[in-house]
Amino acid sequence: MIQFEVEGMSCNHCVGAITRAVQAVDPAAQVAADVPTQAVKVESNADQAALRQAIEAAGYPVKSAK
Repeated sequence: MIQFEVEGMSCNHCVGAITRAVQAVDPAAQVAADVPTQAVKVESNADQAALRQAIEAAGYPVKSAK
């Protein structure tokens, strides 16, 4: 599992946009987002850098990844 700290995620629309971005890289990815903490957990075999790039391309800067 990879956890990203994502800036600017403030509503369910944001969660949907991030989920779609991640699943464009890996359609089988499982995404769980927590809006108050701005944490996005991704269960995927895709490259972390590719997932980060997809989230940022959707307009959500990634502050950190673990």
